[in-house]
Amino acid sequence: MKLPTFTRFYRSSLLQRCFYATSNGKSKVVQTTDEALEGVGSNITLLSGGFGLSGVPDTIINAMVNKPGIQNVTAVSNNAGLDGRGLSQLLTTGQITKMVSSYIGSNKTFEKLYLTGQIDVELTPQGNLAERVRAGAAGIPAYYSPAGVGTWLEEGKLPVRYDSKGEQVLKTSTPREVRVFGGRKFLLEEAIVGDVAIVKAHKVDTMGNCWFRGAANNFNSVMGRNAKLTIVEAENIVQPGEIKPEDVHLPGIYVDRIIQSTTPKDIEIFKFSEPEEQAEGEQGKDNAQSASDLKRGKIVRRASQEFQDGTFANLGIGMPTLAPKYLPEGVHVTLQSENGILGMGAYPKRGEEDPDMINAGKETVTLAPGASLFGSEESFAMIRSGKIELTMLGALQVAANGDLANWGLPGRVKGMGGAMDLVSNPANTRVVVTMEHVDKKNRPKILDECQFPLTGQKCVSRIITDLAVFDVIDEKLVLIEIDAESSLEEVTAKTAAKFTVSPDLKTIAF
Repeated sequence: MKLPTFTRFYRSSLLQRCFYATSNGKSKVVQTTDEALEGVGSNITLLSGGFGLSGVPDTIINAMVNKPGIQNVTAVSNNAGLDGRGLSQLLTTGQITKMVSSYIGSNKTFEKLYLTGQIDVELTPQGNLAERVRAGAAGIPAYYSPAGVGTWLEEGKLPVRYDSKGEQVLKTSTPREVRVFGGRKFLLEEAIVGDVAIVKAHKVDTMGNCWFRGAANNFNSVMGRNAKLTIVEAENIVQPGEIKPEDVHLPGIYVDRIIQSTTPKDIEIFKFSEPEEQAEGEQGKDNAQSASDLKRGKIVRRASQEFQDGTFANLGIGMPTLAPKYLPEGVHVTLQSENGILGMGAYPKRGEEDPDMINAGKETVTLAPGASLFGSEESFAMIRSGKIELTMLGALQVAANGDLANWGLPGRVKGMGGAMDLVSNPANTRVVVTMEHVDKKNRPKILDECQFPLTGQKCVSRIITDLAVFDVIDEKLVLIEIDAESSLEEVTAKTAAKFTVSPDLKTIAF
């Protein structure tokens, strides 16, 4: 039925007014950092995007340093940047009194303040950190996670505050409530809700719609959705419509203020593709290096045999990242990185490095054809759900039943990063450990029980060392392969766990 003329005119006029109001909305761009930080005070929970040095809102952070009225800050961020960079500056000034993070890393300022009892640190598995922020943004007060079951996280033993000498723990984490779903244990994780979020985006329109470039999405998108006040630092400020609607990663409804970025982008760890003659284990180095590289080279070459064509895999820092270059011909693997890459490529050639393209180790990388990019919360969703079929990571210790310890030891707590999440679904994700058989003091790393804090319980399925390959079968250790230059006697002497020898024991073949 045809509408009356007045009704058609009214609807048309209303639509025009709505369109005009939307397309000519008030700009959220501010000209100074003082305007951007107006109303930001003390005793706040501050959410900060970024991963390493990638996507860190340095312009805003720099403006907060020693700013009167901003004190006693609880900062939520994957890490705190480097000494003198990023949130580390607010640690130095004493403005941050508590960090909620997954990783301390190589930040000496952060580590010293933590180990001398000057700040509280709530260590949180990286995936849980992203999900706690996402839950808070979605109005969900808590959720259950498989990460950290059977570890200090569940038991409430994570050190939150040390004494001034770093010898006694004055405060520990809160024990987690445990529930069983589908025969599996899960821990209750409370959502994080921020007062202020600071994020960095490559392109932002004046209405606040954001587009993140490369792997710089990381924690930025999820942090930006959460807080009462979200301030975006933009590398490029554009007009509405210049970002395609389908390319908006963070809708403007979440954004309150926009400030032009004036700080340069930086790279934490430069890694470049090497000529074949400089690969691990090759000649041309001094004898001490060659001995160490030979061990690592053996481990890496054997680890490369774990990949099957079409595998989706996540590789830990160090030796695991080297394994793909020894893939057999015709075997193609899709590599995932926790900071938001699926389809990670090789290290770049010199001169082609990109500060927006780094891996979970903060190293420069490239993308393979068919790659996709997303935020950290999406990355860990596919990890916990078991979509990643293989995870390969290093270890400090492994127990005969498959327990793994790889994130902390007495006097040296760096944080668990994403490791607890990566091993949280061993039924769907195969966990392979690559490590030297003994530590630098020649002490065994394969034990009946781990002595260091656990990363995960009964999660390891295979251990690859420079001397041998073990499988964990029904929570018992079975020797399945041995290095040609080793012997059963040497393996037994350097393994502090009981094991059986497979009747089909083989020599490791490269």
